[in-house]
Amino acid sequence: MTKILLDVVNVTKTYTIGSKLRNKSKDKVHAVNDVSFHLMQGETLGIVGESGCGKSTLGRMLVSLEEITSGTVDFDGHNLGKLGARKIRPLRKRFQMIFQDPYASLNPRRQIGKIIEEPLRIQGVSREERRKRAMELLEKVGLDANSYSKYPHEFSGGQRQRVVIARALALNPELVVADEPVSALDVSIQAQILNLFHDLQEEFGLTYIFIAHDLGVVRHVSDRIAVMYLGKIVELAGADSLYDSPAHPYSQALLSANPRMDTDETSTRIILTGDIPNPINRPSGCSFHPRCPIAKDKCRSEEPPLVQIGIRQVACHFPTI
Repeated sequence: MTKILLDVVNVTKTYTIGSKLRNKSKDKVHAVNDVSFHLMQGETLGIVGESGCGKSTLGRMLVSLEEITSGTVDFDGHNLGKLGARKIRPLRKRFQMIFQDPYASLNPRRQIGKIIEEPLRIQGVSREERRKRAMELLEKVGLDANSYSKYPHEFSGGQRQRVVIARALALNPELVVADEPVSALDVSIQAQILNLFHDLQEEFGLTYIFIAHDLGVVRHVSDRIAVMYLGKIVELAGADSLYDSPAHPYSQALLSANPRMDTDETSTRIILTGDIPNPINRPSGCSFHPRCPIAKDKCRSEEPPLVQIGIRQVACHFPTI
């Protein structure tokens, strides 16, 4: 029976900004606001939303790179927020993160092989075993053995992302959080990297959190998709279900902006007016109502909870079901 590997309950991340001088007010920014979901072992959950919606902050909290303000992140029975540095260290090899810009996350002064070996060195693996593992991983991600002694600047963007993936897999993790890993790549290279993610998941039984701003990208790698807006999940559903019949107006707008070959001639693109509200001064009621094409008085005064409706969860007073 498949187990729950990651259980996220009411997670919030708040930043305090403003002057520290006396009589100067401090504002609070809710980057992530009361997010809950679970992730089954071997599953892929896509997290989608516009820039600034909090999805990357959430990803970093899931692997303890960002402190949680409130709520719990439970990884295989371990409450990560309650563990100190000493107790969490043995767990770190079980979850890894892949970042958006592969070049920025690679030391330009180190050989690729040494970069891949670094997590193994920290864990006390011998030099001989480190080199052997690095060579194996280079092959797994589609790079030849000669890549071991090269430097990051000698590779293309897609090849560098393969190196980052190899480094993330060095310690045989169970969970990989990938933060927009293909957004900086050409479309043709994106497809190659997405196929690589799929193949590695099949081979190693990996569990993924796949963060992106493009619904078209996450559909083909995700079992379920969570749509985030202004720090909250507004819809969570199976990938095909959400793609075929989104229930939240924001999900519908995101999907309409994504090119589709199978769209009929009568379909129209939903254009959202205005910008995402300032997270310091969040709108009352539903945070999406200032941009929502179907907003009513209730939306302006009452915040909708994320509730189960059929096979999905939706935070909307008037969902399209």
